[in-house]
Amino acid sequence: MKHLKNLLGITFCLLITATSYGCDLKAKEPTSTALTTKSITEKPAKQYVKIALLLDTSNSMDGLINQAKAQLWDIVNEFTHAKCGNDSRPLLKISLYEYGNDNLSSREGYIRQVLGFSSDLDEISEKLFSLTTNGGEEYCGQVIQTSLKQLDWGKNADDLKMIFIAGNEPFTQGKLNYKDAATNAKENDVIVNTIFCGNYEQGISTMWKNGATLTGGEYMAIDHNKQIVHIDTPYDDIIIKLNSKLNNTYISYGALGRQKKAMQSMQDSNAAEMEAAVAVKRSVSKSSRLYKNSNWDLVDAVEDNEIVLSELDDNDLPEELQGKSESEINIYIKEKKEERDAVQKQIQELNAKREAYISENQKEETGELENALLSAIKTQAAKKNYKWD
Repeated sequence: MKHLKNLLGITFCLLITATSYGCDLKAKEPTSTALTTKSITEKPAKQYVKIALLLDTSNSMDGLINQAKAQLWDIVNEFTHAKCGNDSRPLLKISLYEYGNDNLSSREGYIRQVLGFSSDLDEISEKLFSLTTNGGEEYCGQVIQTSLKQLDWGKNADDLKMIFIAGNEPFTQGKLNYKDAATNAKENDVIVNTIFCGNYEQGISTMWKNGATLTGGEYMAIDHNKQIVHIDTPYDDIIIKLNSKLNNTYISYGALGRQKKAMQSMQDSNAAEMEAAVAVKRSVSKSSRLYKNSNWDLVDAVEDNEIVLSELDDNDLPEELQGKSESEINIYIKEKKEERDAVQKQIQELNAKREAYISENQKEETGELENALLSAIKTQAAKKNYKWD
């Protein structure tokens, strides 16, 4: 009974208010040296864009889920270019909830947290592909409230915190009044954006627009049945081949590494099975700054100073590095890093040509959901001095 569409992903950059540097380049003048020191030492080392996607997985949402799988990489690739006024880059975390599915617990309001806030793009993709649909009751107010309670939204006022909820049943269903959930969201500096899958006026009459307005969010209505047209380009096959080369630069370590390396390959296959264009978009995402895997890949781990090679057991290493000295391993990692940088640069250069080709040949607009998400994100981010390069 719901229809969402070319989903995901989402969203962008850190904000900065006059009192705490960041996107706002005109920081408030401190009243003393002590205050200046205090503001600097207390400022979080990282700032985030946090997005919670609340997706209806009742019977009629199969098309929506498929669109979400396809559009995840478009959103990620768009977000790659986001930055604040001071040229810093935000970190992206995405959470996923499903609601309105009979397979879920009635005691929990037919709601399930599929994934807490994560920056692991392979994991986000895996969870999307795991979703299945079944009829149920859709409690919009309750799923919003649940995401507010369960997720770690943090206390940093400079983080951009957004909820996107999609469906097509009345926003008023359930025992928990959506207005109470919206009030709670606003108190926690979380913007609720609503996406009604159906007629624009019907979404207004069933309170989807009001649910967004109460928090300063955007209301959008989309045609969930509209098919997305992907344009093939002369660069697609080359990018897909380069993706295989890119995978060969990952050096997994430990039990988690073996598992994650397999997941990387599986998500490549999932994207390719949908359509070649989706595989290309995923490859582009993997060539960006947002695809980081320091918890299982030695190249990223060493670059981020998150692991000391001397602390690893020999059998934690891949077979080709076992029995090697730390010096030999460092040389190997450096070579893989240089190889990765070169492949990623090639993909980015080819993608620039690919996008120009699409721009010249595209007769139809991109997916309505994708357009709706990006429009809402950029509108709200602009108020906090975000920009795209």
